[in-house]
Amino acid sequence: MRARALADILLQLQNAATAAGRPQPRLLAVSKTQDATAVAELADAGQRAFGENYVQEAMGKAAALADRGLEWHLIGHLQSNKAKEAAALFDWVQTVDRPRLVEALARHRSDDRTPLNVLIQVNIDDEASKHGCQPDDVPALARAIAAQPRLCLRGLMVIPTPHPDPEQRRDAFRRTHALFDALRAGHPSVDTLSMGMSDDFAVAIAEGATMVRIGTALFGARPRRDPEKAN
Repeated sequence: MRARALADILLQLQNAATAAGRPQPRLLAVSKTQDATAVAELADAGQRAFGENYVQEAMGKAAALADRGLEWHLIGHLQSNKAKEAAALFDWVQTVDRPRLVEALARHRSDDRTPLNVLIQVNIDDEASKHGCQPDDVPALARAIAAQPRLCLRGLMVIPTPHPDPEQRRDAFRRTHALFDALRAGHPSVDTLSMGMSDDFAVAIAEGATMVRIGTALFGARPRRDPEKAN
């Protein structure tokens, strides 16, 4: 069942990219609240990159699936006191939004690992309930990341206001892409714009997403309650 869902989503991504005249984006399977068995089913079908919201939950899955060669992304808010565990576990952290977190991740990333890939999370719609830095703070934060040899600046991540009509999110995606282009002009390592989820990925792709984060369309409805309330 999940293999069919994966094939269907990949076809939808391809069709959306073709319709928009854009390259097909990478798929990040959002596996938060799903168990290791569900992740293994998608891995068996060929999916390699998985997104988790919580450090502790991801640790268990990564340990159970250590022989699969999977790529783990943190897509939930990261508290600085969890930076040590996150720097050791994840291949990507998509939610870097403040200098203190940059310093903590760099300090705890081991020299014998490849640099930790990081995305700057931008609060593109200036929502009080959302994490992320302000658009004007992106250049300084990017410079701080680029100055750390144990980190690799890869781009931006955004979660726009969840308007009921995905078309109403287009402007936020467009503004994020403009920020991305400006960032890429000054940092050769920048190649990733993570935006778009199950209900709006077509709009995000049309506006330049290079990675989309999809959970529900792959795994089905999530359990009502997250297994952990904090990182």
